[in-house]
Amino acid sequence: MKTALVCGAGGFIGTHLVNQLKKEGYWVRGVDIQKSDFFPSSADEFLLLDLSVRQNCQTALSYKDGFDEVYQLAADRGGVGYMIPKECEMMSNNVLINTYMVDESVKAHVKKYFYSSSVCVYRDMEIGDPMIKEEDVYPALPDNEYGWEKLYSERVALAYARRYGLNVRIARFHTTYGPYANWEGLKPKAADDLCRKAALAPEGGSLPVWGDGQAVRVFTYIEDLISAIRELVKSDITEPTNLGSDEYVTVNELAQAVILASGKTLTIEHVDGPVGVKSRGFSNARIYTTGWRPKWKLIDGIKVHYDWIKSQVDQKYPPKTTDKKQ
Repeated sequence: MKTALVCGAGGFIGTHLVNQLKKEGYWVRGVDIQKSDFFPSSADEFLLLDLSVRQNCQTALSYKDGFDEVYQLAADRGGVGYMIPKECEMMSNNVLINTYMVDESVKAHVKKYFYSSSVCVYRDMEIGDPMIKEEDVYPALPDNEYGWEKLYSERVALAYARRYGLNVRIARFHTTYGPYANWEGLKPKAADDLCRKAALAPEGGSLPVWGDGQAVRVFTYIEDLISAIRELVKSDITEPTNLGSDEYVTVNELAQAVILASGKTLTIEHVDGPVGVKSRGFSNARIYTTGWRPKWKLIDGIKVHYDWIKSQVDQKYPPKTTDKKQ
C-alpha cells in the first residue's frame, strides 16, 4: 500500500485530494492547522499542526516506513480581498512552511514531493495578449506578494531537487472552485463570493461585482484540478506546470453563469473593490503531454458549485418564517 502525506488536508483542494488518494488505495495522513473550518476528511490519520514551525514538519513526516508521496498544499491564502491586507502574514507564513517542509522531506527520504504553486507567479496581462508558457514567467513581475512568495518557493523546491535528488513536481494552479471551497469571510475567490451573494440575494435583486467585470479569468472545476494533479505526479515532468481549464471568461460572464445557476432574476451591479490582474492567458501544452484534458465547462461546474454554496447559506442563515395568528 502506497503512503501519502497531504499538508493542508483540511482545506478545499486538500479535502478532495485526500478523497482521491483513498479511492486509489493509498494510506493517507492529513495535516492542517485549525479544525473549525474543516469538512469531514477521509484521511486514515489527521494531525493538527502549524507547519510554519520546523518541529511540526518533522512530526508530520515521521512515519514508520516513510512516505511515498508528500503533497504540500498548506498555505496562508485567499482571494483578492485577502491578499492585499494580509500580504505580510502570507509571505512570512508561507515561506516558513515551504522551506521547512522541503528541507525535512529530504531528511525523511520522501520518494516524491508535490508543491502547489499558483498562476499568481505570472505578470499582469493585457486583454488579448498571446498565451504565455511556463518558462515565460521570467523576467519575473508577479502582480502581488503571494505570487512572489510562490515563485521563490518553487525555486527552493527546485534547488533541493538539484542538490539532493528530491523527486519534485510543481503545479501552478488556476483559480479553482467546487464544493468545500471557502464561501464567506475574506478568503473566498470570485466564483465562491458571487455564488454566496446570489444565494443571499432576493428575487429581482442585484449581484454586486467588483470593478467593471471585464477582467479575464480561468475558473477550473475541482475534479479537473485533482485529476491533473494525479497525472502530473505520475508523469516524468519535473518543471513547473500550469494546471487549469482552457475556458477563458470575463468576470461578467462568470456572474451571468452564477445568475443562471441560481434560477433568479438578478441584475449585475458594478461596485468599487479590489480587482486584481486584468487578464490571464497561459498555455496548458505541458500538462497536455500526459494526455490530461479538462472535462468540466464553467456552465456545468458553476451549477454544482452554486447548489453546494446555497446549501451552506441555507444551513447557516435559515429563511425567516412569519407566524400568522389564525
